[in-house]
Amino acid sequence: MATILSVLDKHPQFGEKCFVAPNATIVGDVVMGDNCSIWFNAVIRGDVNYIKMGSKVNVQDGAVIHCTYQKNPTNIGNNVSIGHNALVHGCNIHDNVLIGMGAIVMDRCEIQSNAIIAAGAVVLEGTIVESGSIYAGVPAKKVKEMPMNTVHSEIERISNNYVKYASWFEDNNDAPKI
Repeated sequence: MATILSVLDKHPQFGEKCFVAPNATIVGDVVMGDNCSIWFNAVIRGDVNYIKMGSKVNVQDGAVIHCTYQKNPTNIGNNVSIGHNALVHGCNIHDNVLIGMGAIVMDRCEIQSNAIIAAGAVVLEGTIVESGSIYAGVPAKKVKEMPMNTVHSEIERISNNYVKYASWFEDNNDAPKI
């Protein structure tokens, strides 16, 4: 069963049709929209500040979302994919964004809509990632611009796939009913 805990009278809140894997952890001031999925070993810690997620957000296996005490909450828009083992911390991620596997997005970053953070990238504190761009490397830099419709359709495809994958667990008696 997933670990879902209150902290200082702040309780995680879930939209409709959300899937939470049996070994995921969600604590504190976390609010998510509809059709979100939190996958195996993912951790979402809204203990020191709030975390708000829109609809159709998938937080893949081993990813961590956290924030900074009394300084930087984490805001995540709609239609966002956060890849396996990624770390998202105290930042703002707009709609239609892909955070690649193993990427790190630090405090006060702003990832604008229709952007991609490549696998393994480290987006340093305070970086603004422009719409329609791909950032990669350590530290992450803009490596490519793509047509907005191309970026949007690729991110939409991945997000829709995760809604489909989550539906495979709807009839699983072991999955938590949120």
